[in-house]
Amino acid sequence: MKEWNYKPAADTELQPLERLQSTRREAGLVSVGLHAVTTVGLRAYLGAFHRLRVIGGENLPRKTPFVLIANHESMLDSLVLISALPLRLRIETSPVAAGDVFFTNAVSSFLSAVFMNALPIRRKGVTTHALEDLRARLGEGRGGLVLFPEGMRCRDGKMLPFKSGLGNLVAGTGVPVIPCHLDGPYRALPFGKSVPRPARITVRIGAPLSFAEQPNTREGWNEVVRACESAVRGLAAEARRTE
Repeated sequence: MKEWNYKPAADTELQPLERLQSTRREAGLVSVGLHAVTTVGLRAYLGAFHRLRVIGGENLPRKTPFVLIANHESMLDSLVLISALPLRLRIETSPVAAGDVFFTNAVSSFLSAVFMNALPIRRKGVTTHALEDLRARLGEGRGGLVLFPEGMRCRDGKMLPFKSGLGNLVAGTGVPVIPCHLDGPYRALPFGKSVPRPARITVRIGAPLSFAEQPNTREGWNEVVRACESAVRGLAAEARRTE
């Protein structure tokens, strides 16, 4: 008989607020249930109000771990990518959210962590510790991540250059990176607006990328970023051709 080994949760020693605001947070039964209900409701909302269309769904992952990346147009972006996934994977997936926006106090931290299963990362002064936590999370197969490598929402609908943090997460690992392109969130809810408009939203999903052979070095990170940005821009060009 195989010996049973007890492994405590990574966030066991954290206080409640620290747990909500930590990249080491692990979901409990209540938060899993609330997140599942939330994602079902969001999918219904996006389908009815924004006529959500998913192209390339065959490229979506069937199991964890994985990283979904896309251009960042709107506050709706994470909701769209989560909603495109099968329900089981929605429950296991965490958007990587701006800590200085979604985790500023106890209430916003609770809503972001429990209902959206979001994980915080600070846009200013991002620590290697936070990236190492996320990399370890992927290495242990603990769910998928939704990440926007631009690091911020665009202000005019045009995609910004990708940052190197993505490379730090996946270089030298077998974790698949699935490039996506979002068309419509900027029209539906542009920067500075708080009430969505009923614009159609389309998400195009490209073939998974693997960076197992890339070294976990600055040069490797840059190559990861170059390949990922090229893939997302390629999906954007495809969207323009089919308009």
